[in-house]
Amino acid sequence: MKIYLTGFMGTGKTYTGRRLAAVLGFAFLDLDEAIATEQGCSVAEIFQTEGEARFRELEKRALRATETLGRTVIACGGGTPCYEDNMQWMNEQGVTVWLKVPAEELYRRLTAHPEQRPLLAGLQSEAEWMQFLQQKLSGREPWYRQAQITVERREKGEDSAALLAAQLHEKFPDFF
Repeated sequence: MKIYLTGFMGTGKTYTGRRLAAVLGFAFLDLDEAIATEQGCSVAEIFQTEGEARFRELEKRALRATETLGRTVIACGGGTPCYEDNMQWMNEQGVTVWLKVPAEELYRRLTAHPEQRPLLAGLQSEAEWMQFLQQKLSGREPWYRQAQITVERREKGEDSAALLAAQLHEKFPDFF
């Protein structure tokens, strides 16, 4: 069984994914890290030097390579489900999860390290940030909503990995 974590940048897919994999005894793969390792440069550098279209090609190839994996939690990039037929493909390959975090919380998280996020280059004011976040979230939500499970961040410090593990055990008891 594969578990694909989706959601906007800053929702904690990598953090939650590592913790969830440990709880379930699964392997863990961060799709962006796999692409960066394969290309020998960061995702931000790929966006900067080769463009988003090239990155999306690499992303699709890396995603399709997960087909042969067994018990693995895969943290996808924020845009992964929104391109090609990626979300449909992930739903056919395993369990998809949408980590849903409100725009205000994303703003707090993303402004801490904006240089790590190529799509955030050039945003200056809080108003620009919020407009960008709300626009992108609105545009991506139709894909995110196709996930089989949604985990909403409710309280600060809430353990998304524990919540998700419980939901997975409940919804798919035969796999655990």
